[in-house]
Amino acid sequence: MRYGISSKALGLLIVLGLGALPGQPSVAQQPLNINAYQLTFEESFDSLDVSAWGERSSRWIAHTPWNGDFGDARFTDPAPGFPFTTDQGILKIEARKEADGTWRSGLLSSVNPKGEGFSQQFGYFEARMKLPPGKGVWPAFWLIGLDRSKYTAEIDVLEYYGRAPYEFSMGFHIWRQSQGGQNTTGGHWQTVQDGILNSEYHTYGVDIQADKTSFYLDRQFIWSFDTPKEFHMPFYPLVNLALGSGWPIDETPNPSILLVDYIHVYQRKPTDAAN
Repeated sequence: MRYGISSKALGLLIVLGLGALPGQPSVAQQPLNINAYQLTFEESFDSLDVSAWGERSSRWIAHTPWNGDFGDARFTDPAPGFPFTTDQGILKIEARKEADGTWRSGLLSSVNPKGEGFSQQFGYFEARMKLPPGKGVWPAFWLIGLDRSKYTAEIDVLEYYGRAPYEFSMGFHIWRQSQGGQNTTGGHWQTVQDGILNSEYHTYGVDIQADKTSFYLDRQFIWSFDTPKEFHMPFYPLVNLALGSGWPIDETPNPSILLVDYIHVYQRKPTDAAN
C-alpha cells in the first residue's frame, strides 16, 4: 500500500491469494493467553509525548521515519489541539478539511529517522481502538521492520476502509522492488457485524514469533502465516488516520476522528514463568 502498490490492487491480490506466502485459514484455536506474556511497552495516552521528527527525543514522532506520506490527507506536525488530543486516557487523531480544501490528519511512529525509539524483535503488539465511520476513512495500526537497508518488512495489524464497515484487512509485505527484487504480499479479510468497529472499542493484535505470525481480534485468533526470515528483526508500531486509499473522499465526514485507548507490546515469558 505504501510502497508502490495501490490498496485496490492489494485487495485483489489478497482476495485471490496471489503473490502471497502460504497463510493459514481461520481455524479454531485458543484465545491469546496474555498471562503468558510480559508487558514491554505501555502507552495508555494519559498524555502524549510527540514531536514532529523526534527533535526533542519524544516517545513518538508525527511522520513515517522515511518521510513517506500516503493517502489523501497530509500528516501534520503536532500543534495545540490538532491533529492529536488526549482526554481521560483516550488519544484522538483527527482528520480535518481546511478552508483551502486540503485535508490534514495525524500519524504516530515510535521510531525516528535515526532509528531511535521503541522497537522489539518478536512478541505481541496490540492496539485498542474505535474506528471512525464514513466513506473514505482509512485508519491503520501497523508495524515496520527496523532495518530497511535491503527491503522493507511491513505487518498490517489492522487496515479499515470506511466504504465497507462490515470488514477489515490484515496482512504483510516484504517490499523489495526498490532494491531490484520482487515484492511478497499476503493477507486476510475479516468480516464483522456491520458497524461494530465504529460503535465499540476492539483490540487488534499480532503475535510475531520465529516460526508463526498470528493475528487476533479481541484476542481471538483470526489468521496466521509462517514467519519469513525477513521478519526476524525488531519491528516498531505506527498508528494513523489516513484518507482515500484510492477511494473517493468527497463524502468523508469532516472532521473524522480515530480513538485509541492504548498501544501495548509484550514479550513471551520463559516457559517456566508462563506456567
